[in-house]
Amino acid sequence: MSLQIQDLTVLLIEPSATQSKIIKQVLLDEGIDKLDILKNGQQALDFVKTSQPDLLISTMYFDDMTAIELVQTIRGQSHSQDINFMLISSETSFAMLDPIKQAGVLAVLPKPFDRRDFRTALRSARDTLEVSSLTLKNLDMDNLKGLVVDDSRTARRHISKLLKACGIEDCLQAENGRQAIEVLHQESVDFIITDYNMPEMNGQELAEYLTRSEFSYIPVLMVTSESDNSRLSAVRQAGVCALFDKTIDPASLRSTLSNMLEN
Repeated sequence: MSLQIQDLTVLLIEPSATQSKIIKQVLLDEGIDKLDILKNGQQALDFVKTSQPDLLISTMYFDDMTAIELVQTIRGQSHSQDINFMLISSETSFAMLDPIKQAGVLAVLPKPFDRRDFRTALRSARDTLEVSSLTLKNLDMDNLKGLVVDDSRTARRHISKLLKACGIEDCLQAENGRQAIEVLHQESVDFIITDYNMPEMNGQELAEYLTRSEFSYIPVLMVTSESDNSRLSAVRQAGVCALFDKTIDPASLRSTLSNMLEN
């Protein structure tokens, strides 16, 4: 029997009694009753040393740290680095939200949030916990190989985790476009997922190189927190097949990869 949303175990980190009550009720409305509620970052770090929730929901600010410090610490520890993370915050600053996205999270929702977006995030958490392989007519899933390009180790790990949920186990990694090209000269890959902002060679420069090279047949998907429309337009013109925010969900990734690889 496949995993259902109501089967999820959730850890909520929220210092406000009012906010935690609201989120608890939304979770109960979704059928989720396996819930622990804590008030600060250190309590959360102590909790995940012995328990592995399917999803950690966090606000941005606590009395002892921010969600940035919390998620980066979680991602840096082997016992907790793969825990699904969702941020719910009224914070809109790019400087605060981008480090969260770079750490690999399922969703960043505003306060107040749309219940449909909340439900999508719950589905994403569920989808990371069981494999739902791509359905491909012309390719053998067992031999499918991808290349993930990002200067953030945690971001690469997060995308690789989502790919595994899509049934793709063989994922090579590179820290920037230049390193990706070196990999391509040594290994054959079926697709590339790249970030935009990287040192030495960014995602746009990589895409432009690929279109002029013997690797022009490889489909490229970009997952980025970049929001500048002129830059993103240039990326599309460079030959990128699809653009997604860093909070891409497994279902969207699965659908896009299927279309890219079949076409």
